[in-house]
Amino acid sequence: QVQVVESGGGLVQPGGSLRLSCAASGRISSINTMAWYRQAPGKQRELVALIGSGGSLNYADSVKGRFTISRDNTNKNTVYLQMNSLKPEDTAVYYCRHSSALGIYWGQGTQVTVSS
Repeated sequence: QVQVVESGGGLVQPGGSLRLSCAASGRISSINTMAWYRQAPGKQRELVALIGSGGSLNYADSVKGRFTISRDNTNKNTVYLQMNSLKPEDTAVYYCRHSSALGIYWGQGTQVTVSS
């Protein structure tokens, strides 16, 4: 079993920044992928950014150049999503996903609201 916990959401004005954190713990494989997804009201959950255990990265076109996903240098099971130049359309619940050969696990989500 893997526990996934997100933090760092909140209310921010357009053009502002936020950093989300995601910590995975429990039965973790050294070979894993961690990703951020988001779901806005009335819309499907979509991939925002992904990082593999080897450092491979993938971003949604809508966030390229504005968002950065990274792993903690001392605890590779913690990932961050640095979100800059936020737009109202970035408003959503952001979920962290941990996946490996042992299974797929989701966090409970953290709300990000971009509004003036």
